[in-house]
Amino acid sequence: MAEERKIRVILIDGSSHNRNTIIQELSKVPEIEVVGSSPDTFIVQDMIHDLKPDVITLDIETSQMDGIEFLRQLMPNNPIPVVAVSYLTLKGKHITLQALESGAVDFVPKPIDSILRALDDFIQDLSAKIKLAATANVSHWKNKNFGYIRRAQNLRPEIAASIQDKVIIIGGSVGGVEGLRKIISRFPHNMPAVLVVQHIHQGYSKTLAYRQDEISAMNVKEAEIGDRVQPGLVLIAPGDFHMKIVKSGGKSEVSIESGEKVSEQRPSIDVLMFSAAEYLGSNAIGVLLGGNTEDGALGMKAMKSSGAITIAQDLQSSCFTESLNKAAEYRSIDMQFDVDQISQGIMDLLLKK
Repeated sequence: MAEERKIRVILIDGSSHNRNTIIQELSKVPEIEVVGSSPDTFIVQDMIHDLKPDVITLDIETSQMDGIEFLRQLMPNNPIPVVAVSYLTLKGKHITLQALESGAVDFVPKPIDSILRALDDFIQDLSAKIKLAATANVSHWKNKNFGYIRRAQNLRPEIAASIQDKVIIIGGSVGGVEGLRKIISRFPHNMPAVLVVQHIHQGYSKTLAYRQDEISAMNVKEAEIGDRVQPGLVLIAPGDFHMKIVKSGGKSEVSIESGEKVSEQRPSIDVLMFSAAEYLGSNAIGVLLGGNTEDGALGMKAMKSSGAITIAQDLQSSCFTESLNKAAEYRSIDMQFDVDQISQGIMDLLLKK
């Protein structure tokens, strides 16, 4: 029986101590082989050509070429799955979100003082993300432009008033941050309410909301208990907490709860979509981005059954397709778009074009 091919990894980290430690620990993982390493990104292009890695791990705060700039050069020219590594600082969180927007499949937080402080957890997380990244489709990054995203024109006041009861529900998983950026930043400021569940590490959802707010016409914030569901506002579920819609005094607001994981996730897309199906019915539009779990598939089915229109990202522009395949199996998708076309598809539905 032929030996199963190992995942070939190039590791980029500015610290020689970190490189040696990570290489030593990853060598204990049967499915992974570190075929090369570098303290910076300058010589990596030659290494990629010679070593043909399946995955690159990138310390995005490496002291040489900016890690974000490296990603923006790599992905449009030679897309390879990248797992970003960054410190658990406020600056590190912002850079991590930029990396996800620039093509990194996923990320691993690095302990602030030393990876030795939590080495086992760090290596377990890193090896799991490497294995996942090796299965990602990043071909859609080829020839992508990182330029300005054109925003839709503001809705005329009478149109905005006529659709103010609509609510857009968006679910995203690993690989979905870039899609969220494209969708939300294209919306005009007077769009109906948007509620988002994005699978992300606890502590990063606030940074995700802050960064999205910086580049969006709509107001974007991490959801809190009792936040009203209202036009012009995007609410992003906090990491490790479920978010769902409830009614209070005839108005819709969000409830933030801990509770057990649903569809193996917390926050769960299904939880939010089930509540949208119950309280919003045909006033909702459900949007499911590509994901590596089945979370959101049942929620889309519930929303469609309640009269909502459901939209899914197409397979070609998705890093992972498990959620989309399961939603298709449930016949819960009304229409599919390339991620660059989802925001316009939503606008057309709202304006009934």
